[in-house]
Amino acid sequence: MNFDLLNTKVQEFIDQSLMLNFTKVALMKNPFPEIPWNEILNQIASKAKAKDKLPTWYHKKNIIFPSKLSVEQTSSEVTAQYKASLISGKTLVDLTGGFGVDDYYFSKNFNRLIHCELKPDLHEIVKHNFCNLGAKNIECFQGDSHKTLENLQQHFDWIYIDPSRRSDAKGKVFMLKDCLPNVPEHLDFYFQYSDNILIKTAPILDITAGLTELRHVKEIQIVALNNEVKELLWFIEKDFNESPKIVAVNLTKSANETFEFTLGKENFSCEYTLPKTYLYEPNSAIMKSGAFDLICSLYPVAKLHNFSHLYTNETLIDFPGRSFKINQVFEYNKSEMKTHLENQKANITTRNFPETVENIRKKWKIKDGGNLYTFFTTDLNTNKIVLLCEKI
Repeated sequence: MNFDLLNTKVQEFIDQSLMLNFTKVALMKNPFPEIPWNEILNQIASKAKAKDKLPTWYHKKNIIFPSKLSVEQTSSEVTAQYKASLISGKTLVDLTGGFGVDDYYFSKNFNRLIHCELKPDLHEIVKHNFCNLGAKNIECFQGDSHKTLENLQQHFDWIYIDPSRRSDAKGKVFMLKDCLPNVPEHLDFYFQYSDNILIKTAPILDITAGLTELRHVKEIQIVALNNEVKELLWFIEKDFNESPKIVAVNLTKSANETFEFTLGKENFSCEYTLPKTYLYEPNSAIMKSGAFDLICSLYPVAKLHNFSHLYTNETLIDFPGRSFKINQVFEYNKSEMKTHLENQKANITTRNFPETVENIRKKWKIKDGGNLYTFFTTDLNTNKIVLLCEKI
């Protein structure tokens, strides 16, 4: 790590450059020839990326940032705070420490935290930042985290792992066995050092596939931020052999939407109906959970079609997702589209529909945005229909 980046004038230049066009800054002559220009540019790009995602790091003086890619891949503060609220104890070891955002918040609920990082430069950056942030109960170890576990010879309350989803051989990977570390392969090794393991994976990982790779999964949390699934959390408990609980949570500024059930016990049937007064679209975390029929047993709604995953009723209810008032319904055909939507401005969603949003926009010259929300879907009679709605 280049500590010259902490020079007052360099830090002032980085902060001032955040207000400028990055491309123009990159073409400037380096005002600090003693520091490689690419290192300064990296600080500007990475700090700009952290503004909304990592406001604590962004606003704190003398923070050093890793590559822009590392900032993009790290947890946001919102999701890190949420994870930290789920577990606590005396000791935690993070085997894949990275930039340390998760660990900073975990450290508030643990007496002692071990941060392991393989890359020497990132290790030095994180160690400096933790000191600067006042996280005094975090100890940083550089090198292979498995060897760190063996050397420490300590039993931890929790092990935390965020496997790397990139492989030199396969590029970006999505199966746990192809990630680093290979958690399924080393699970018994981890149980020598803790009875509780928390694994964070990419949202693209299929839950069923993950369950075939892992053992003793007690709970899976699907975490969305403002209706975008950000991560899956796998809670593993030694010797746990029952059906896992699934929790779908959507973190928003106003409130957290939580939806949970026990896997294998969610076999419910749904009533099907034509569109009524109100339309409901489950949030992305629930959509990822796949518990579509369970919704009908928990809320007084019916489905439009088995594969549409849109719900309707006559009376407005509090629903974990988006709610709309249906103003008009018509069959999808040339005449109706010309009458109601051609050359209009509208938000478009497709569910169980043969055409993409892009094709619909291009075909009917529909501009994006506005207060009109349209759903292109299939009804219970397999008719292709369009719903014109207003958001509630």
